[in-house]
Amino acid sequence: MGTVHARSLDPLPMRGPELGVQPDDIEAPGIEHEPKQEVLENKDVVVQRVHIDGLGRTKEDLLTYEIAEVFRARNLIDVMRKSHEARRKLLRLGIFRKVEVVIDTSRGEDALPNGLDVTFEVTELRRMTGSYNTMVGNNEGSMVLGLKLPNALGRAEKMTFQFSYGTKETSYGLSFFKPQPGNFERNISLNVYKVTGQFPWSSLRETDRGISGELSFPVWKTNQTLKWEGVWRELGCLARTASFAVREESGHSLKSSLSHSMVIDTRNSSILPRKGGLLKIHQELAGYTGGDASFLKEDFEIQLNKTLLWDSVLSASLWGGLLLPIGDKPTSIADRFYLGGPTSIRGFSMYSLGPQSEGDYLGGEGYWAGGLHLYTPLPFRPGKGGFGDLFRTHFFLNAGNLCNLNYGEGPKAHLKKLAESIRWSYGLGIVLRLGNIARLELNYCIPMGVQSGDRICDGVQFGAGIRFL
Repeated sequence: MGTVHARSLDPLPMRGPELGVQPDDIEAPGIEHEPKQEVLENKDVVVQRVHIDGLGRTKEDLLTYEIAEVFRARNLIDVMRKSHEARRKLLRLGIFRKVEVVIDTSRGEDALPNGLDVTFEVTELRRMTGSYNTMVGNNEGSMVLGLKLPNALGRAEKMTFQFSYGTKETSYGLSFFKPQPGNFERNISLNVYKVTGQFPWSSLRETDRGISGELSFPVWKTNQTLKWEGVWRELGCLARTASFAVREESGHSLKSSLSHSMVIDTRNSSILPRKGGLLKIHQELAGYTGGDASFLKEDFEIQLNKTLLWDSVLSASLWGGLLLPIGDKPTSIADRFYLGGPTSIRGFSMYSLGPQSEGDYLGGEGYWAGGLHLYTPLPFRPGKGGFGDLFRTHFFLNAGNLCNLNYGEGPKAHLKKLAESIRWSYGLGIVLRLGNIARLELNYCIPMGVQSGDRICDGVQFGAGIRFL
C-alpha cells in the first residue's frame, strides 16, 4: 500500500522481478569464449549459424526474436556485443537459470573463410520453483512464500502463487503472466487475490477479494499500463473505540474500475538514485463498469536527482492527487488519500494528518507533498569502497497538505484550500540502502505548521520502505 494512495489494499506484486529469475538464480556474466582461430577485430565477418543448446520445454520460435540481431553483426566486436545483448534478453525472459555464449569459426562444407557460428548454451529453470522472501513495505515488513511455474506453456508464460503474512497485512493471490514474443515489455497479467489489512490510525480493518487484468506496453520512452479491477471490499472497525464516522463506513461494497498509468524512469536506481528523473501519472475511473463506488481519481509523482560535488546528491520530489466523486454518493474512506509518516511528511505519525474524527484519520480528497533532500557520504568516509558506501547522511525539508474539497467551488478555491494550513518539517539523519530492495532511514525531525488534530513525532523517527518523498 502506497504512502499517500488510497487505503484500498493492493495485492502482492504478481509481475516484475518476482516472476522472473531471482538474482541468486543467475550466474555472474562471463566473458564470451574467444574463437579457436584468430580473427582480426576489424575484419568483416558473417554469422552463418546460431545454435541454442539445452532446450527442453521451451519453444524455439520464442527465442528467434531474441537472437535475431546476432545475424546482423558485421565484425567480431559487433558479434560479441550483439551476442551479449542477446544473452541479456534470454535471461530477462525468466526461464533460464544460466546462459553461456560460445563464438567459433564456421565449419563444414558451406563454411565461409570469414564465417562464424554462435552457440548459446542454456540451462532451463525447473518446472516448479519455490521461494521464501522477506519484503519491506512502507514502514511494515512481511514474510512471502511463493510457488512459481516458469515457462508454463513453453513461451515464457509464468504462473505464480504467493502468500504474504505481515505486520499489518496478510494476502494471497494467483497470477498468470504472458509476454508478447519478441517484445517482453508488452505483456498481459491476470490476477486473483485476497488481501486483509489493519489500519490502526483509522481504527479500520479491510478485506479485499478481487480479480484484475493488466496490459502493459511501451510507447516511445514511456511504459503504459491499462488495468481493469473488480474488488469486493469489506470494511470493519478495528477497535470498540472506533469513531462514528468509521462505523458509518463499515460494511460491504463493490468497486469496478478502469485505470491507466504512465511511467518515465531514467533514474540509475529506484531506491537511492544518484541521477535521473521519474514521472508517474495515474488515473482511475470507477463506476462505469458496475459496482457501488463512483469516482475519478488522478495522482502523479515527479522526482529529479543530480550529483553534486564531493559525491553528494541533490534530490527534489513532488506528489499530488485529486479524488472527485461522481454522482451524489460521497467518497469512501477506502479510496481517499493519506499523508504523513517517515516515508512522506517526516516528523508526523503514520498517515496521521488531515481530516479526522475522534482521533481516527479519515483521509482526504486532495493532497500535495514536496521534498528537498541532500544526500552526502558519511563524515571521513568510513568503509569507503565497501560497506560504508551503503550509508548516506541525509538533510531534508518536507512540506504538504491533505484536505477535503467542495467541488462546487471551482479550481481556484481548491488551490487556495490546498495552500492553507501547510504542514512542513526539516531535519537530518542516516540512510541505509538495502541493495535494490528497500532503504532504511533514521532521522531527527522537527515538525512545523502543525494543525489541530495532527499527530506528530517530534525527535527521532525510523522509516523503512521502497518509496519515499
